[in-house]
Amino acid sequence: MYYMKKLLLYSFTCLSLAVLLSGCSSKSGNSSSKTGIPYADRKSKNNQSGAFAVATKYKRAPGPGLIPIEGGVLVVGGSAIEVPGVEPNIYNYKRQVTVPSFYMDETEVSNTDWLEYLHWIRYNFPEDREYYYNELPDTLVWRQALSYNEPYVDNYLRHPAYRDYPVVGVSWEQASRYCEWRTSRANEFILREKGILTDYKTLAGNGKAKDGATTTAAAKPDKPYNTDAYLNNQYNDIGKNAPIDYNTKAGAATTTAGGTAATGGKNGQPRRTATLEDGVIMQPYRLPTEAEWEYAALGLIGNTEYENINQNKIYPWNGLGVSSAKKKTRGMIQANFKRAPGDYMGVGGSLNDKGDLTVPVIQYTPNDFGLYNMAGNVNEWVNDVYRTATFTDADAFNPYRGNYFTNKKLEDSQSGKIALDKYGNPIKENAYAGRKQTWAEKQAQAKRSDSISKSTDPQAAVAASTTYQADQRGYRDRQNTLLNEEGVTLVNDKSRVYKGGSWNDMAYWLNPATRRFMQQDESSAEVGFRCAMTMLGAPEISTAGKRSFKNPPQKPYRVSRGK
Repeated sequence: MYYMKKLLLYSFTCLSLAVLLSGCSSKSGNSSSKTGIPYADRKSKNNQSGAFAVATKYKRAPGPGLIPIEGGVLVVGGSAIEVPGVEPNIYNYKRQVTVPSFYMDETEVSNTDWLEYLHWIRYNFPEDREYYYNELPDTLVWRQALSYNEPYVDNYLRHPAYRDYPVVGVSWEQASRYCEWRTSRANEFILREKGILTDYKTLAGNGKAKDGATTTAAAKPDKPYNTDAYLNNQYNDIGKNAPIDYNTKAGAATTTAGGTAATGGKNGQPRRTATLEDGVIMQPYRLPTEAEWEYAALGLIGNTEYENINQNKIYPWNGLGVSSAKKKTRGMIQANFKRAPGDYMGVGGSLNDKGDLTVPVIQYTPNDFGLYNMAGNVNEWVNDVYRTATFTDADAFNPYRGNYFTNKKLEDSQSGKIALDKYGNPIKENAYAGRKQTWAEKQAQAKRSDSISKSTDPQAAVAASTTYQADQRGYRDRQNTLLNEEGVTLVNDKSRVYKGGSWNDMAYWLNPATRRFMQQDESSAEVGFRCAMTMLGAPEISTAGKRSFKNPPQKPYRVSRGK
């Protein structure tokens, strides 16, 4: 009995101590709910080398120029209309799909935006005329045999009179490369402003030393910043506010693929490059999918209450017509398009849509998502490969056609270093497997790829490129076979969708369900684009005024286990 009492007393004491320790550790709340081990915290004086750091202050926000679009159900083709005398070239079916929440550009990409891109190329690669030339829009798209559009060939892109007008003459391929460039430039700006990379003042030598003297300019990186290369630790630039590296022993230096990291963190810990887990790197800019574009253009969120759509739309605005019904703007055309053959802008003295060709990217009233010119002005490229019945085959969640999976090519399989081209961008290669390979498979594949790259046998390269095809859109594509049953077709794997109607289109094409295609390396005076970005995390953008369960606040990384 005596020993039983002692055992109970001992157990109670241990339990009390455990609760007390739990309560103490929960003051910061920054510890594992599964192991109890404290996470690394920049404010703590007790961080140990090897401590696990967790981003607890992440706040979701759109990238520059983007507007959040809360996703939901979309009946693709649901807004389609039949116009007498017009051959239908839209969906001949209606199907319900779900579009996840995402971000989308408020406006079309303008001439100024593209000139910024060209300026960056000329500044960073002044001797590379080919790079600059390849990204020039094709201004010859303005030339027409029977019209005098020659002034636009020289003036439309560069003259300040058109600086806020949408860029045209840009192919799908050029638009995709712009998205990649924009991703790296926007991320670099964020990291330099935060001091995670060397800040701009220090790079320029405009900083101040302790004695008041101007500091010497920091050594500039040997290649432009690229987000993929940076995340793979292949960009040698560590700013004064870079994250502390708890995975390296205090007093040691962190070696990156490009050099050595600076020291100076808490308790002598070195600093490191930011990672995706830190939550400061934005997702890539990209072209929107066709479903995203149609969903955003229709903008039914303004007509929805408690999941009930009280009024459908056939345009990005309410009503069956193309003119405004509001008192102050009654009768005014709500988009830039061709009202009738030969009528581009109305009668002199009362120009209705106030545009002859294109108009500025901010004009007319935005739709209920806050997006400008989702009908008219210029058609817009989307990411999808064109097929006549895409949505009968695509998934009902986040439908998209055009997946052709690639991986970043490894330069060194042991270190994980990826191969970069002369511009600092990752070199892509076809994916070799539909699952995560074992380590042995990965090493064997790396050796095989290396031997093939050194081989002069073209058949070996072809065999390597066709090892794995996730989206069979070649000769095995059922849709392609159907198209070819009736003879020659212009549709192929480089046919890309564009939507929205333009200054040179009739009202029929302003309907968000309409779709056309063009080769991805071609361009037109009637086609531009805008960018999108994937939204991560919860799909609901704002909970204000919405019903919800009264659950405790969600704190996934701050767990309290005692009082």
